[in-house]
Amino acid sequence: MKNQILIWTIVACIGTLLISNPARAQLIPPAKKAAHVEISQGPEIESAKANEVIIRWTSNNPGGSDEHFGVVHYGKSATDLSQTAKSHIRLNQGHVETVFRVRVEGLEAHKTYYYKVDSQQADGTSDGVTSPVNKFATP
Repeated sequence: MKNQILIWTIVACIGTLLISNPARAQLIPPAKKAAHVEISQGPEIESAKANEVIIRWTSNNPGGSDEHFGVVHYGKSATDLSQTAKSHIRLNQGHVETVFRVRVEGLEAHKTYYYKVDSQQADGTSDGVTSPVNKFATP
C-alpha cells in the first residue's frame, strides 16, 4: 500500500510540473540545415590508451535533426578505413559550433591506425563534411 501511495505521489508531481510549465512539454523543431558544414578544429587525438583513443573535432553547427552522431572511419591502412566508431550527440541550436568526441575501442597496442571523421544526422544522412585521412599510434 505504501509503495502504491508513493507511485501516485510521484505521478501527481510530474503531472503538476508539466501543467505548470508547458514549455517543457513542447518539442522544438529541427534547426535549418547548414548550407555548408566545415571542420574548424581538428580532428585530433584527445586521449590515447593502448586499446582506445578519443578523437575530437569541431565544426560549425550542421543543423537538421538535433540527434546526431560523430563518426570515425578507421583501419590499419590509409586505403582501408572499413571499421567505424560512432558517438551520439545532441545538437544545441543556440551554439554556432559543435564539438564531436568519439571513443574508438578495441585497438591493438603499439600499432598505427589511419582515420577520417564525419558527422551524421540520426537517420544516417551525412552532414557533408569529411576530414582528410589522419593517423595515430597507440601507446
